Amino acid sequence: MINFRRSTAVLLGLLATTALAAPAQADEEPTPEPPRVELVLDVSGSMRAADIDGRTRIAVAQQAFNEVVDALPEETQLGIRVLGATYRGKDKKVGCQDTQQIVPVGPVDRTAAKAAVATLRPTGFTPVGLALRSAAQDLGTGATTRRIVLITDGEDTCAPPDPCEVARELAAQGTSLVVDTLGLAPDEKVRRQLLCIASATGGTYTAAQSAEELTDRIKQLVERAGDTHTRAPTVVGGTNACDSAPLLAPGVYADREAFSEHRYYRVPVRPGQELRASVSMALDRAVNRDYGVLLRATAADGRELVRGADAGSGRTDVLSAGLRWSATADDEDAAEAEESAAPVVEPTTVCLVVSNSFAPRPGTAATPGMPVELTIDVVAAAPAPDGPDLGRGWVLLALLTVAGLITGLLAGLLTRWWVATWREN
Repeated sequence: MINFRRSTAVLLGLLATTALAAPAQADEEPTPEPPRVELVLDVSGSMRAADIDGRTRIAVAQQAFNEVVDALPEETQLGIRVLGATYRGKDKKVGCQDTQQIVPVGPVDRTAAKAAVATLRPTGFTPVGLALRSAAQDLGTGATTRRIVLITDGEDTCAPPDPCEVARELAAQGTSLVVDTLGLAPDEKVRRQLLCIASATGGTYTAAQSAEELTDRIKQLVERAGDTHTRAPTVVGGTNACDSAPLLAPGVYADREAFSEHRYYRVPVRPGQELRASVSMALDRAVNRDYGVLLRATAADGRELVRGADAGSGRTDVLSAGLRWSATADDEDAAEAEESAAPVVEPTTVCLVVSNSFAPRPGTAATPGMPVELTIDVVAAAPAPDGPDLGRGWVLLALLTVAGLITGLLAGLLTRWWVATWREN
């Protein structure tokens, strides 16, 4: 009985040690959640302006909403929130609290949703920051990305809270929330604010100058909610040195990196395997020009194995880089182990280093760090195609000797024929 208990204790200890030493990894996929998106519409007094195709801004927005609701994918859960839609007075303190959810996030009753939008009349102030914070609460939390689509013709008239700061606050909370913005007025100040909101959360900004542009863009963004409906990355904290870096398994990870910082992570790679890694960093605030992101793979002793190449995505608010490294192809120690009588099966610990050359503009907040998304995969190595194998050692020597003799014999015969022919002529 004592021996049995001791054996059990030893076994439990080994299991615990193995669990502690195992690399962090993205959790197993849960039951898929439906895509969730909320449209946030500005119904402030300025939406009465009739400058889009000869119609008022609110009329154009209402038509766009109706068409979007009719074309909504069945699996998408949609909500609608408005701001500046009910208070007609001049008390700014009261007017700046004027935001309501007129359609709750969920499966959409198309008739009820269109009826709710049809009754809207431009009225009050523009509390964009408060509406964004409320929309984030409407969408709730979960393992997948949520999207907010903000449609407005003016800047926030109620700050604080400043809408750009609210967007950064939501991004810093790791809520997997993306805010896309649509501007209905050709105003530079409004454009800068909407661009700041979108950039802070990895979203997009678009200026809509016609009813068709507005409708098409909202449809695209609602459909994109389904395309980007992926599991949220696992939050991980990189360190400033390889030996203390977190050990990661294949998966997608989220972190934040300060300006001009080097952040380290570790990945085990066995002989015969290939590491594939990519990093994306979002430009969520104003930075100086001439910046970049670098991804490197190094050995534990600091020796650089490979550095990544920039990978453009077509977006100006995200910078990416990626790399590939094979243990059998590049690591000298692994190659020597393969030729020995006792092959080594222990993995090589590769350090991934994420670096950036960002510098904040005057007045730009340095905290929290810039959003980072790191994707890691380890697959079977794909060796480069080999050239023709001519053999080794004595076999190669014999082959070269025979080839030399045949070449010399042919050369001699051709020379004799040419001399004989030349003399006759």
